[in-house]
Amino acid sequence: MYAAIGAGIAVIGAGLGIGQIGGKAVESIARQPEAAGDIRANMILTAALVEGAALVCMVLSFFVAAPK
Repeated sequence: MYAAIGAGIAVIGAGLGIGQIGGKAVESIARQPEAAGDIRANMILTAALVEGAALVCMVLSFFVAAPK
């Protein structure tokens, strides 16, 4: 049960973080269209790092909550 709660919190946090990243990137591109390529590349890299951290959190929550 605790593993599911931990995994859920990790997914919610990652979803919120990636949403913030995407929203701010769109705002930045709207303000400075000539930098769209650089902004997009940084957005994808940052979203991938957030996704990786969420995956690590989910795996760790299952390992910690596993019966011994």
